[in-house]
Amino acid sequence: MSSSPLQSKFVKSSSKVSECPEPDKPEYAFIGRSNVGKSSLINMLTSRKELAKTSGKPGKTQLINHFLINDEWYLTDLPGYGFAKTSKKMRTAWGKMIEQYLLKRPNLVATFLLIDGRHPPMKIDLDFIRWLAENQIPFFIVFTKTDKISHKRYQENLLAYQKTLEKEWEEIPRMFRTSSRKAWGREELTGLIAEINKSLK
Repeated sequence: MSSSPLQSKFVKSSSKVSECPEPDKPEYAFIGRSNVGKSSLINMLTSRKELAKTSGKPGKTQLINHFLINDEWYLTDLPGYGFAKTSKKMRTAWGKMIEQYLLKRPNLVATFLLIDGRHPPMKIDLDFIRWLAENQIPFFIVFTKTDKISHKRYQENLLAYQKTLEKEWEEIPRMFRTSSRKAWGREELTGLIAEINKSLK
């Protein structure tokens, strides 16, 4: 079953939560470590090559970027966490902005946490997963760049994440395999959001 392309448009960039659009529609946030391929994934999901600005340099996204999808819901592009070629003061400010957004945004339905699928579990990602769980923020894990490794290697990394998380929680979040280049995962992710939106009505 193929889903029809999403209608998408950029709404605004905000440097703080109070500047974000009115919280009058369901909202889905996309976040991940710097250079995880977030902008490429957003462009793939919306079938728009340059909706989100991509860059080879980590830390390109520095603001909370809102996109309106199908005039029904917001897709939010958040700054990456971790390494970025910018000052420590600026990284601290981003951290506070991300934290405030995830904790205070009333219409945030779920967060998609992007993780580079080429690597086994990394502390920085596991710490962020724990923070989301501790603060009871609903989230899904999205593995990116998985076309760049073998299926066997991906399965090994996936299993490593599952085993690590199962030590701490009875129920682990749903996980998705994606590739922006090959459009893997597009129907699964957009279908999931459509399903959730339907349940909210």
